[in-house]
Amino acid sequence: MSLRFGKTSRSILMTSVFGFAAFASHPSFTLHAHKISFFSAAQADDVLGQEVGNQLQKAQAALAAHHAGQAMTAVDAADAVSHKTSYETYVIAQMRAAVAAQSGNTQAAIKAYDVLINSPRTPAASRKQMLMAEASMAYSARDYTSSARAAARYLHDVGPNQQMQTLLIQCHYLQQDWNGTVAAAQDAIAADQKARTTPPENQLQMLAAAYGNLRNIAGQNQTYVQLVKYYPRAQYWQILIHNFASDASLSPRLVFNLQRLRLATGVLTNPSDFQDMAERAIQIGLPQLALNLLDDGYHRHLLGTGPNAAAQTHFHAFVAQQAASVKNQLPASVQQAKNSSAAAPSLTTGYNLVLNGQIDQGLELIRSGLTKNPRFPDIAKLEMGMALMDGGRKNDAISLFNSMNGSGSVNDLAQLWAVYLHSSGK
Repeated sequence: MSLRFGKTSRSILMTSVFGFAAFASHPSFTLHAHKISFFSAAQADDVLGQEVGNQLQKAQAALAAHHAGQAMTAVDAADAVSHKTSYETYVIAQMRAAVAAQSGNTQAAIKAYDVLINSPRTPAASRKQMLMAEASMAYSARDYTSSARAAARYLHDVGPNQQMQTLLIQCHYLQQDWNGTVAAAQDAIAADQKARTTPPENQLQMLAAAYGNLRNIAGQNQTYVQLVKYYPRAQYWQILIHNFASDASLSPRLVFNLQRLRLATGVLTNPSDFQDMAERAIQIGLPQLALNLLDDGYHRHLLGTGPNAAAQTHFHAFVAQQAASVKNQLPASVQQAKNSSAAAPSLTTGYNLVLNGQIDQGLELIRSGLTKNPRFPDIAKLEMGMALMDGGRKNDAISLFNSMNGSGSVNDLAQLWAVYLHSSGK
């Protein structure tokens, strides 16, 4: 970096390149190093006076020799000169930023950057780099207020940037500013959705945690739905299903379908739960589904072993007998369902047809049942989605579940099934 000065107008070029790295404590996050280049800010009639220029040359020499303290003393001496021009003030700020960065004096560097960022002499591209560097430096120094201010200005002036968005969220998060965390995360996720990109997992994690601290269970559940949609991990499903199951008003049929979701997502691992599910399936008239669930338990080696193996085998034989009996009676049951004005026979018999391989006929009978004013129409529609899924019509099941976008537990459970089927690849 060379400095020239004199009493006449001339171009002054200052170039200094250095990098900054930010770190995060929780959740994990790393900013790539940012390189900032100082540039010529001289205009046609700009002059760097002798007194200021001498001190800046001393600062430059000390900086090159890695004597940061001497360099900063010279910068302070230049800054103490009275009646400085705006150009001299600007060049001093450039040198102060370079010296402060080399010495690790974050606060001094931030103040110098503020001068440069707010100056009309700074080109837009350089202002963008400086804002990113200032946000990163302040974050690494745990000055989260200054970091958040710089990151927010970057996003306002420059536009969406995933690193700056995450940094801003973390600044609020680490200060336990839960409302600020929610606002920053919502803005970031909205930008991701507009750009059709996947929100980073740690942004969603911080949003869920912030909602939890605000006791906003609905917001937390919505965030976990996004987490299982984009990052379908068992721990997210476990939290989401636990929150859902805490609703004491769930009907037995909803509890049964929630248990099936627990099984599908890997949350259900207790052998006794398989017998409970099978018993519920028999109670609603679907013994073949009960048998399928028990067979799944045997396939997972959760049934048929240990001290309860004999009892499990006996129960399996009982369920198989029930399933065979219902299968043998299907032709008569179909005719009775068609002749009945009630919805339940068509819904149950149609589902049994699907479970026994007569998928098209079964779905047609279920559809006819839906036109007969079922007692709980939302649950009937949900269970048609389950029949579509069990019949291998995954895409149709997803479409039906997605159409159930109203409020209430039934629609919420339908949405969870849609998310699971969409992300499962099955």
